[in-house]
Amino acid sequence: MGFNKKLTGAAVFAATLTVTAAGLMSAPASAESTATTQYTVVAADNVSASDAAAAIKRAGGTVVGSNDTVGMYTVLAPQNGFVEKAAAAPQLVGATHQVAIGKAPKKDRPSNVEREAQRAAAAAKKSEKKPATAGMDPLDDKLWGLKAVKSDKARKVNAGDKRVTVGILDTGVDASNPDIAPNFNWALSKNFAPDRPDIDGPCEVPSCLDPVGTDDGGHGTHVAGIIGAAANGVGVSGVAPNVSLVELKGGQDSGYFFLEPTVNALVYAGDKGIDVVNMSFYVDPWLYNCTANPADSPAAQAEQRTIIKAMFRALTYAHFKGVTLVAAMGNNHEDKGKPRTDISSPDYPDGAAYDRPIDNKSCWDLPTEGPFVIGVSSLGPSLNKADYSDYGLERIGVSAPGGWFRDGLGTDTYRTFGNEILSSYPKKVLQEEGSVDADGNVLPEFADSVFKDCNAAGQCGYYTYLQGTSMASPHVAGVAALIISAHGSQHGKNFGLEPWKVEYLLYNTAAQHACPNPPLVSYVNVGRSAEFDALCEGTKQFNGFYGFGIVDAYAAVTAHAWWEH
Repeated sequence: MGFNKKLTGAAVFAATLTVTAAGLMSAPASAESTATTQYTVVAADNVSASDAAAAIKRAGGTVVGSNDTVGMYTVLAPQNGFVEKAAAAPQLVGATHQVAIGKAPKKDRPSNVEREAQRAAAAAKKSEKKPATAGMDPLDDKLWGLKAVKSDKARKVNAGDKRVTVGILDTGVDASNPDIAPNFNWALSKNFAPDRPDIDGPCEVPSCLDPVGTDDGGHGTHVAGIIGAAANGVGVSGVAPNVSLVELKGGQDSGYFFLEPTVNALVYAGDKGIDVVNMSFYVDPWLYNCTANPADSPAAQAEQRTIIKAMFRALTYAHFKGVTLVAAMGNNHEDKGKPRTDISSPDYPDGAAYDRPIDNKSCWDLPTEGPFVIGVSSLGPSLNKADYSDYGLERIGVSAPGGWFRDGLGTDTYRTFGNEILSSYPKKVLQEEGSVDADGNVLPEFADSVFKDCNAAGQCGYYTYLQGTSMASPHVAGVAALIISAHGSQHGKNFGLEPWKVEYLLYNTAAQHACPNPPLVSYVNVGRSAEFDALCEGTKQFNGFYGFGIVDAYAAVTAHAWWEH
C-alpha cells in the first residue's frame, strides 16, 4: 500500500544505494568502506555448518542467524566486496543482499492485473468418523469459481477434515473475519516476516512483528477465504470449508517476499507436518532467477544462484516432509517454456530494471518453476484462459478459476466485477483504500465490488473481488486439502496423505479440457496487444492452457484410488 512517510535510518541507507546497469546495488564512492549490511548466504552442497561459518568469516562476514536445515545463514558484512568474496569461496554457493525475492501482486502497481475491475471502475468512476458435510453461504451465489470446481457438490460428500492443514504463505491472514475464525489454527500459525519500515511504513507494534491473525496487505486473507472460508451461514464459503487454515506470513505488508522468511516458512511447514502450502506470489527482484545470464554482472549472477539453491532446497525439504506444494503460474501472459525478454527486473528498488534475454534452460521463475510444485493457470467464467495468465506445457499442472474481468465479450457480463473472484478481505485495508468508512459501512459507490455480511452475534466480515493466478492457485490448494481429507489415513499421531498421491488424484480427477480451435488465441478484441497472443499446445489429456484439466473437487473426493482397499 502506498505511503508517504519519513525515511528511517535503514531507508536513508537504501536511498543512497545506486544500481548499476547489471542490477547490483552498490554503495556510492563516498561510502565508508567499514559500513556493513545484511546478507543471506547459502552453503554449498555437503558443507558442514562449521566449514560454512569459517568461509563466511574469511570473506569478511559475521553469522548472526542460521537455518541449518537448508544451509542458510544471516550474515553482517561490509557493503562492498562481500558478494564477490562469498561467490569465490568453494564452501559457499554465494550471498545475496536481503532484498525481495517474491511479491504478491500489488494493487497499486501498473503491471498488476488483480484489481483490473476496480481500476476500470475508478477510471469510469478421509477419517473413521463420518465425513463432515456443509451447505452454502449467503454470498456464494456470486462464487462462480466454487461451482466450476464442483465444491458445491463435493461438500455434500466431504467438506474437509479439521486435521488437514493448509498453509497460506502470503501477507498474513485476518482471523477476525467470521468466515476465517472458525477454521484458523492459532497454534500452528506464525509470522516469519517482521515489518521493514523502509518498504512497509511504520511498525504497528514495538517488535515490528505483526501479531498472528492479522493482515495489513489483504492478499493473504483473500487467498485464505478461497481455500477454506467456513460454511457457517455468513459471507462466503471456501472450496474446502472444514479444513484448518495456517498463516505462514512470509510476505511483507507491502507485498514483497524476502528470501529468508520464505525459506524459513517452507522449512517450518515441513517440520510441523502442514499438509498443503499455497504460494500465490512471484519472484522479485528478478522475474527470472538465472545461473549465469550474460546480461547480469558476476555479483548479480551469484546472488541469483544463491536464491535458486535456497529455494530449491526448501521446496524439496518441504515435499519430502509431506507438504503438497501449489503455486500460481504468474500473470505475465507468457509461455513458461518460451519466456520473453525480461524488461522488469530487477524491480527493487524502483527504476533498476534493464533488458535481460532469458535462457529457459538456466533461468527459473520461483516458486512456480521449483521442484515438486504444482503450477496453476487461471480461467474466467467461460472457462477460457484469462488473457493475463501464464501457461505452457513445461510447467503447468492444472487449471482453475482465477477471474477474468474481460470475459464475456458481447454479453452484459463483459468487464464486470462478477467475472472476478469474490473472497474475504480485511476491513482495515478496505478502509485504507477508501471503500469502507470509519464506522465500517461500505460506501455506496463501492456497493458492486465490496460486501459486508454479519452473523447473529454481530460479527461482520468484508469481501471484495480480485483476479489473477493468485486466485486460481488457492482453488487447487482447496481441492488438494479435500483429497487429503477424503483419502488420507492415520499414521501414529499424524493424519495425512503423501504429496505424490495427492498430485496423482488431483491430475487424474481433473476435468480434461481441449485446446481452443484454432489453438492460437488473440485477445486483441478485448483490448490487449498482440503480445498477449497465446498458442495452446498439446492434447485434450494434457495441454499448455489447462494442464491435466480443470480441478474437480467432487470427482476428487468420490474417486477410488488404486492403493485404497
